[in-house]
Parts: sequence; C-alpha cells; structure tokens
Amino acid sequence: MPKTQQQILGDRGEQVAADFLKASGYEVLDRNWRCRAGELDLVAKDSTGRVIGVEVKTRSSQRFGTGFDAINAAKYRRLQKLLLLWAQSHSTYVPSIRIDVVEVYLLPGDGKVIEHLQDVQS
Repeated sequence: MPKTQQQILGDRGEQVAADFLKASGYEVLDRNWRCRAGELDLVAKDSTGRVIGVEVKTRSSQRFGTGFDAINAAKYRRLQKLLLLWAQSHSTYVPSIRIDVVEVYLLPGDGKVIEHLQDVQS
C-alpha cells in the first residue's frame, strides 16, 4: 500500500529531526518504536547519558497551529508511559522521564526550520 503525502511528510520530518539531534550531540537509540500502547517517534540519549523520548511534529505551515500545540496533557502522559515501556523492553534504566519535542517546518525547495523544545511538561 503506497504511503500518503502526510506519511511521506512525517517520514521526512523524522529524518530531519534525527539528523538535527545527531548534529547537536545526541545519540539516536531508536526510531518509530511501537508497542500496544502506541509509538515513540525517536528515543535519544543526550551527552550526559540521559534517555529522552522525542515527539517529532512536522508541518508545512502554522495554519493549523504549531506542533507544540498538539502536545496536550493526555499526549504527554502517553509519551511518558511509552518511554518507560521502551526502557523496560530494552533493559535500560531511566531515572527520570524527559520528553522533548522537535518541530520541523519543511519549506518549499529544500528549506527547513527546526525548533527543539527540551523537557516539555504537560
């Protein structure tokens, strides 16, 4: 089954976000990790060794709001749970939960704007 334009846009945004994090000193541990409870876009480790769940929001405009606007309290709790499930399935100790959001705006041509919000709270 062919991918939709929205799926293609999301895939491109996740690749841009992963490349951005790597260039910023993060190690990307996992991409599109899925379980019954949902999916984590990226799991990364920062320079201190802290494991982070990363939600990637890709947009072509702000017409329907920003990607950050899409992280409500329920979504935040689900991301926390998913990061704990990821850690459990990988036998990884996560002493505290950190959820980041990387918002990617893909502009006409090859342009892009990336915003990284660290340690978001609901």
